[in-house]
Amino acid sequence: MYVCICKGITDGQLRQAVDNGASSFREIAQTTGCSTQCGQCACTAKSLVESAIAEVQGANLYHAA
Repeated sequence: MYVCICKGITDGQLRQAVDNGASSFREIAQTTGCSTQCGQCACTAKSLVESAIAEVQGANLYHAA
């Protein structure tokens, strides 16, 4: 699904950025450009990124145990 129409960023691209090591919404916004133009997608994008980060952190804790 497209999250940022202005920059053409999808939820998959946001999740991929987290999988590639991004650890904050700010970092993802800087690298992808998501929510840097009109900002209408910021709340949705931030929620998706926070969820993806939590999933990655949870998976890392599971594998560390």
